[in-house]
Amino acid sequence: MENIQPLNRVALEIGPFTVFWYGIIIGLGIALGWFLATRETNKLGLHKGIFSDLLLWAIPIAIISARIYYVLFKWDYYSKNPGEIIAIWKGGIAIHGALIGAIITAIVFAKKRGVSFWQIADIAAPSIILGQAIGRWGNFMNQEAHGTEVSRAFLENLYLPDFIINQMYIDGYYYHPTFLYESLWNLVGFFILIILRKFQPKRGELFLSYIIWYSTGRFFVEGLRTDSLMLSDTLRIAQIMSLALIGLAIFLIQLRRREGYAKYRYTEKSSSNLTNKAN
Repeated sequence: MENIQPLNRVALEIGPFTVFWYGIIIGLGIALGWFLATRETNKLGLHKGIFSDLLLWAIPIAIISARIYYVLFKWDYYSKNPGEIIAIWKGGIAIHGALIGAIITAIVFAKKRGVSFWQIADIAAPSIILGQAIGRWGNFMNQEAHGTEVSRAFLENLYLPDFIINQMYIDGYYYHPTFLYESLWNLVGFFILIILRKFQPKRGELFLSYIIWYSTGRFFVEGLRTDSLMLSDTLRIAQIMSLALIGLAIFLIQLRRREGYAKYRYTEKSSSNLTNKAN
């Protein structure tokens, strides 16, 4: 067995408080996403603090929904250990659950504020996928969300730096750096969305394009992972969800165009964000 020490998960300790790299990296992703979304909001002449206000609700609700989603699909365990349900610090959240919670929050928020949900979602789409690209490095620091076993030679043939290869050495074996595959896929998706935005797509289609891009990558990466939530011995929940989201996004793009709901383009303002069906 090789003597390779993993990177320290702890960034710093202040008295009784421990700050982990995972939290710092996730926080960085959220902060950068907020900055980009706010900047774009200002360009479009919308309320400057709209994303600050939205995140105050969306972040805690997303965390709670991510935990609920995970617990529901691990109910065989949690039904026997109910005290563990709230033990989120031990791990166990799901990005699809977080997205569901965040989207529902954004829909309600947009209705209350009298703005278009689709326009908010379009603005947020590049920020969300960039945050996901950054956030996967939190999994890297925790040595989690990795794939199946591989050899060191396989990883070296990918021309990965030693610090990544060494961090993929867990309990005597090397594993697929699936965190990296998904992070790079999301980073490419970020630049694609930024380019697509310049072509003024119909309202809602930037966000739906994000759903399609992210879900496509997640479907294939999930097939390599060893920690998937399973519906059966062969059916991975994240893959089923990814296919469902791809289908739903394509359906919504076609429906909105056919029924006239996609009347406005990305930067255009509707006459009434509350009543106009084009929102």
